[in-house]
Amino acid sequence: MWTVIYIAPTAKIAERIRQKLTDEGFLVNIRPINLTKQQFEILVPEGEVNDVQEVLTTILHM
Repeated sequence: MWTVIYIAPTAKIAERIRQKLTDEGFLVNIRPINLTKQQFEILVPEGEVNDVQEVLTTILHM
C-alpha cells in the first residue's frame, strides 16, 4: 500500500524530491491532488515510510 509522505506545492518540487528519494533507492510515486491548485502528493510504500521520512527531512532542509 502506498502512503503519502509529503504534499509538494509545485510539480517541479515534487519531481526534485522524487529524484532525490529515487537516488537513495526508494520507490516513489507522484500524484496530482487538485488540478486547480497544482499540488502533488509524494507517495512511498508503507513499509518504507520511517526510512523515507529521515531522508526527506534532509532533502527539505537543503
